[in-house]
Amino acid sequence: MRSDRGQSAPLGLKIAAGCGLLFLHLPILLIFVYAFTTEEKSFVWPPPGLTLQWFAVTWNRPDVWEALSLSVRVAAISTAIALVLGTLCAAAVSQTRFFGREAISLLVILPIALPGIITGIALRSAFSLADIPFSFWTIVLGHATFCVVVVYNNAVARFRRTSGSMIEASMDLGADGFQTFRHVVLPNIATALLAGGMLAFALSFDEVIVTTFTAGQQQTVPIWMLEELIRPRQRPVTNVVAMVVVLVTLLPILFAYYLTRDGDQIAGSGK
Repeated sequence: MRSDRGQSAPLGLKIAAGCGLLFLHLPILLIFVYAFTTEEKSFVWPPPGLTLQWFAVTWNRPDVWEALSLSVRVAAISTAIALVLGTLCAAAVSQTRFFGREAISLLVILPIALPGIITGIALRSAFSLADIPFSFWTIVLGHATFCVVVVYNNAVARFRRTSGSMIEASMDLGADGFQTFRHVVLPNIATALLAGGMLAFALSFDEVIVTTFTAGQQQTVPIWMLEELIRPRQRPVTNVVAMVVVLVTLLPILFAYYLTRDGDQIAGSGK
């Protein structure tokens, strides 16, 4: 039978793929261009000139640094919580059998399947009923609800491809639970956890809807950008910050893809 792997794609399919990529990424490229424009109040195409002054202006804006610092801290702590809870939940669901296992798995992934506004309203109502003031920690808890799902999905897929006989062999050779996790389980799931953590960080960093309902008076980077778009002072500064957001979220996603693209190559996966 002749293999079609080396056959070139039809010209029409290539054109359609190119148009799709342009549709997705051309607006992002426009943001990059307008970060260098000399026009301050409005968007003009083509830009009347290009300058680097807005990067210096952005660097000296304390409100930008405050929003960036808050977003990084929230994303980091939310990711740490998600790594612990998501890994434990994935281990329980994939390594044991019990009544209601599939229902628990559904409940774990439900927060990311629901519209963000539903999750935001639910969290705001819960915090209000519990008389919890809106603060940094309410944002963290809100973000952790969907960050757990990202880590869980990565971890449970890797757990299910890891041979259970390796864990049994480790225990038979006298290793305790912690030693088995450290020397057998963790090396097999490490890249999945790292990828899930980076995806969770990127997702938390640019979250808008849930943050709106849980932040109170604080401003993460996406909330700051919305405020600047409504009442702009210097439009190019918003585009410079948007460039930073794109890079901060894109790089972890690319690295996560690099880590998980060979995820089927796991010790014991063929047993």
